[in-house]
Amino acid sequence: MVSHKNTFFRKFLRWRYRNISEKNFIIILGVIVGLLAGLASVTIKNLTFSVASLFEQGIVFSQNQLYFILPFIGLLLVFLVKKLLFRNGFRPPIPSFLKRAIPTLLYALLRQNGMLSYKLIYHPIIMAPLTVGFGGSVGLLGPAITSGSAISSNLGRLLHVDSKTRTLLIACATSGAVASMFKTPIAALVLAIELFSLDLTFASLLPLLMASISSVLTSYFFLGDETIFSFNIVDKFVINDAAPYILLGVGTGIGSIYFTKIYFAVYAFFDQFKTPFLKVLVGGLIIGVMLYFIPPLYGEGLSFTKDLFDGNHLHALGTTPFDDVIDNIWVVIALLVGFTIFKAFAMTITFAAGGVGGVIIPTMVMGSALGNVVAKILNNLGLGITVSEANFTLVGMAGLIAGVIHAPLTAIFLIAEITGGYDLFIPLMITVAISYFITKQVMEHTIYTKELAERGDLLTHDQDQNVLTLMKLERVIEKNFIPVHPEMTLGEMLHNCVTKSTRNLYPVIDDNQILVGIVLLDDIRKFMFDASLYDSMKVEDFMHNPPEHIIFEKDNMKTVMKKFQHSEAWNLPVIKDGKYLGFVSKSKLLTAYRRKLINFTR
Repeated sequence: MVSHKNTFFRKFLRWRYRNISEKNFIIILGVIVGLLAGLASVTIKNLTFSVASLFEQGIVFSQNQLYFILPFIGLLLVFLVKKLLFRNGFRPPIPSFLKRAIPTLLYALLRQNGMLSYKLIYHPIIMAPLTVGFGGSVGLLGPAITSGSAISSNLGRLLHVDSKTRTLLIACATSGAVASMFKTPIAALVLAIELFSLDLTFASLLPLLMASISSVLTSYFFLGDETIFSFNIVDKFVINDAAPYILLGVGTGIGSIYFTKIYFAVYAFFDQFKTPFLKVLVGGLIIGVMLYFIPPLYGEGLSFTKDLFDGNHLHALGTTPFDDVIDNIWVVIALLVGFTIFKAFAMTITFAAGGVGGVIIPTMVMGSALGNVVAKILNNLGLGITVSEANFTLVGMAGLIAGVIHAPLTAIFLIAEITGGYDLFIPLMITVAISYFITKQVMEHTIYTKELAERGDLLTHDQDQNVLTLMKLERVIEKNFIPVHPEMTLGEMLHNCVTKSTRNLYPVIDDNQILVGIVLLDDIRKFMFDASLYDSMKVEDFMHNPPEHIIFEKDNMKTVMKKFQHSEAWNLPVIKDGKYLGFVSKSKLLTAYRRKLINFTR
């Protein structure tokens, strides 16, 4: 049976190679990947809403007010399911330092040739509904991207595509998931380009576009014209609004920095706990306390944002211990500020406690609250300033997205497509540009890229940097240098080493295999023809220190290249675990760089 299947598959591949060009095949794959990513996105949404609906009437909106225990139950279920279904882990493995979906994808593209475990297809489909459906304060977009990307990776592996095509297919899956979730095909395409640092060429643009279109059509087929947000612009932009939108840009920039710092601080706190169950216990308790005082932190928070769009902040805030004084607008503002502050905590605690979800939707919800707060403050200061709270709510979302994930174009097009037009394009550009500029000055990397960048595992739009990142140090180390001992005489060195070597450099190694110096042929040239010195001179008499050392465990290829540039050397020794390993030559390094550059850009 298996043999027949393999035979059929081989025949299909041969037929494909003969009848379908590589370019057309990738476009077809883009359509298929978009369709499958859309299906994954729709499945996750429907499962999550089905789980959530089980509790809404019985617990969440009842007089019992027991909803604050649900996130703990959800996290506990996620913990148990991981123990039962995923105890053997993933193949290829996910490094322990990777904590979110997008960093995992970026790492796989760089270090695992775009290979993702098939378990990542159904892992988020199970885990995200348990996390978000039970009130975990995270989003569904990240799991949808992960599932779609795993589908595309394994499809590419099945069809024997190369690593560069797998990268493009994962970008197509990301574009498809975003397009299906928000019904914003252009923003989805732009996000894939910004997120994966793709070169914008026709070869990559067309498959991304086809994936985005097929995914949107899939979403329309299963969900109709239902959208996450429905917004009609009533108040048009006027020139007098420019200054308030500049202020909003500053506010969302500061909010983005706060969001990012809280993210890493919370993870650092939870990393101190010894067991995953203890993280679940502490995380569930903290989230429950926050939900009791700030009910809108429950779940993704999309209904909260919709209420702000409608100007119904009382319904958005829900039942709180402060209902007796809720008529005071400054109490409302204080509660909205509290929501803005604690949304970042609630989201990250959900992640750190083991929950599965995404970052982008919580970022949008937090941005909507921040924009609404700025508008309410301006409207109630008594300075004669009147701005549209709905518009500020919307633009605040874009400002925070631009700052948190460093994707300004995505932020602009996402909100523009949500509104169905470009009436807010100018305020969007003002706020997004200022927010992105402020955040970029303080935070060079995002919550997606910081850990990868620190380890030298990040691809960017800098092509030279990418080539160096893709290169591996171990592949350019040369070990055909004949070592000498510091106590070796000149005669022994000439007879046993120089006459047998094709190199003009000799590492000086002691009895513990530690490099204590180097000897160049030029260092002994004036002595080598004087036989009277053969027994009296030793290697230690003319050895000297190398201009630099390459530390195998520490130095990446960018650092290695800088060391060659600063030292002006042609060969540098490599030290591993404190001992001599070999040399890297500039000529081999440049040859390897040139070869990698050709493969990367073709």
